Amino acid sequence: MEKKKVVLAFSGGLDTSYCAKYLSETLGYEVYAVTVNTGGFSKEEEKELEKKAFNLGVKEYRCVDAQEDYYNSCVKYLIFGNVLKNNTYPLSVSAERTVQAQEIAKYAIETGADAIAHGSTGAGNDQVRFDLIFQVMCPEVEIITPIRDMNLSREKEIEFLKNHGYEMEFHKAQYSVNKGLWGTSVGGKETLTSRNSLPEEAFPSQIKETQPSELEIEFKNGEVIAVNGESFEHSVKAIQKIEKLASAYGIGRDIHVGDTIVGIKGRVGFEAAAASVIIKAHHLLEKHTLSKYQQMMKSQLSDWYGNWLHEALFLDPVMRNIESFLIDSQETVSGKVFVTLHPYRFILNGIESKHDLMSDKFGSYGEANRAWTGDDVKGYTKIVSNSLNIYHQINSK
Repeated sequence: MEKKKVVLAFSGGLDTSYCAKYLSETLGYEVYAVTVNTGGFSKEEEKELEKKAFNLGVKEYRCVDAQEDYYNSCVKYLIFGNVLKNNTYPLSVSAERTVQAQEIAKYAIETGADAIAHGSTGAGNDQVRFDLIFQVMCPEVEIITPIRDMNLSREKEIEFLKNHGYEMEFHKAQYSVNKGLWGTSVGGKETLTSRNSLPEEAFPSQIKETQPSELEIEFKNGEVIAVNGESFEHSVKAIQKIEKLASAYGIGRDIHVGDTIVGIKGRVGFEAAAASVIIKAHHLLEKHTLSKYQQMMKSQLSDWYGNWLHEALFLDPVMRNIESFLIDSQETVSGKVFVTLHPYRFILNGIESKHDLMSDKFGSYGEANRAWTGDDVKGYTKIVSNSLNIYHQINSK
């Protein structure tokens, strides 16, 4: 009898290692493991993942390099929108899961899989993000979630793997770490409380630089194209360059407190050096190059974009509508932003742009007016204040 096929979203951690063994040996599936690299794995780590997958008994293994697709379909718009969830979190994991789920669904369709499995627990947002995209992209394929469905503990998973002949160092790490192009999340211990912050040693990137240094970021139509004068063929490489420079200072660390999709509040630590610097630098450039009302409309739509992405609604067509607006808004967002890096912080010094609307040709704030007269201001304020005068005179007590 031909075995059924299941595509497993494989990260190499305890949960997905358990799933690989359980699906093949207990449920009798042919397991097609797939890792979607959105910036979290080096080439050496990809080889280790492949070796680990086959040691767990999978029939086939594939690693999809989705870094550029991740940027093109999602990260780019988070920059255009200056998106920080609750004014804090650059949506590092939320954005990644959306792209990973789509790549996994494509692989399931390509292999003719009967089922898709993932290692999410029943307590977080990721289960919703994976399930929802699978249901939209391949609704006929069964979704299997052993950790969620059987409410398994870490100890039970380790015991099962040992009983099935899989020996491995499963240290009970205090923190769950998820690394990607747009940041690294750090959860566990202190983030499970409302009181405590993460200790220095919890962050994967330790401080290596203590002396300030200068950083020059060049944008073209809202995208990073050069760093310190070095041009890049793709913005992914520029982001990686900024991450390397800024993470050495411990920049971009914080704890996000938010409302989860499943209704509870949660905390997660993160370090996102490149995302933090790029978003703030891009926002500063926009303040100089966009009109007042362009910025107002962008801010509102970008908030919605970030919220829908977080809530697993990336495939809603309104997201494509907002993306079109964001692309159009970036026509004049070109120029250089000058930054100074310090331990744990950075300073935005200023910008240079041929589209800079802060031109002394028309006036200098508080100093000189060259495009209007005092009489112009008197006439303007008289007309604008007219309706207010009427209201206050009618309703004065």
